[in-house]
Amino acid sequence: MTEPRETTTRNSAEDVLANGAPGKTPTAPISEFTVMPVDSAPGMLQAAFQHMLDRAAVYDSPEGERSMGKTIDIFNTITGRDLTEAEGWLIMQILKDVRQWSREGYHQDSAEDSIAYAALKSEALAGGR
Repeated sequence: MTEPRETTTRNSAEDVLANGAPGKTPTAPISEFTVMPVDSAPGMLQAAFQHMLDRAAVYDSPEGERSMGKTIDIFNTITGRDLTEAEGWLIMQILKDVRQWSREGYHQDSAEDSIAYAALKSEALAGGR
């Protein structure tokens, strides 16, 4: 018999900006948040931010995407290598760039994911991970 699954609440970008991330202090009032066109750099940043919130709610924790550290630990154990978390995010960013350039035209999902991976890579680098 399986245990009942715990449900999670989805946080939209507007919710987070209005109320702060779960357990965090709000950094900007919702009145200062403007939804930008998706084909603009700020719009792409907003879309990447929303993807990170969505994935955190589904796969990780309310604090955000945090699966790479565990993934790299397991990879290093299996292979005897010594990759860092930041290098794991770099690999994911490169994967998305390869997919973006593997066919003609713009692939929105790859572009938005690449932006999110760049932010996660930077966060890991800043944290020495």
